[in-house]
Amino acid sequence: MSLQQTPQSRVFVELLPWADPGRENYLLSGGETLPGLRRPLSSAPAQTPTREVHVSGTAEVSASPDRAQVVVRMSSIKGAAAEAKKSVCRRLDYITQSLRLQGVQSENVTVTKDFKRLENAYHMEAEVCITFTEFGKMQNICNFLVEKLDSSVVISQPQFYHMPGSAENLRRQACLAAVENAWRKAQEVCNLVGQTLGKPLIIKEEETKEWEGQTDHPQSSRLSSSLTVQQKIKSATMHAASKVFITFEVKGREKKKKHI
Repeated sequence: MSLQQTPQSRVFVELLPWADPGRENYLLSGGETLPGLRRPLSSAPAQTPTREVHVSGTAEVSASPDRAQVVVRMSSIKGAAAEAKKSVCRRLDYITQSLRLQGVQSENVTVTKDFKRLENAYHMEAEVCITFTEFGKMQNICNFLVEKLDSSVVISQPQFYHMPGSAENLRRQACLAAVENAWRKAQEVCNLVGQTLGKPLIIKEEETKEWEGQTDHPQSSRLSSSLTVQQKIKSATMHAASKVFITFEVKGREKKKKHI
């Protein structure tokens, strides 16, 4: 008599989410569950998500011009070459000597001469280019030369400008000031909600601008020759603005231990 083979059975196992982190159950094909072994707990502490505060900060800084340039011109047309040279050199020597007595350094004074022959005469011309760092001294010297030499010399209007590198320094100052303002804002927010401000995670400069003069003053659009000295200084004043975005870490305040 032959034995009848029993049909083969198959068992399906499906892993389910743990209701108990220390225990897992196995679901059989018949719907029954078998308890699993308890999983050992990890010794590593669970990482808490980083708490952050996001703030923006803006700042605007300005710098007045630190240099001014004035050009003094003189000329003479004579029938004899020696007379034309003598007339100009006499005034030129007087100007350079006056500048030395007023404390203007020689490296801030540039003298150029031009001598040429006209149809029936000789033309001699000289220019003294003076760079000033003290605007009060500049005005005093210009007034003195006008008083002493009158119409024999022509003094140009002062041209105000910034020394090389001033624009880059101003942009850097604006960025640093904006970062400081953002940090102060974040500090105040954390103090308000009873938290401690941590280290910065992200620092990003989102916008930067720079311009000269005052856009809200219509006088700046007038001709330079019609402006006063103070108006020219304001017109040459350089401005820079910066906007930054910073993400800071937020820490909880540590409880003070009571000393027994």
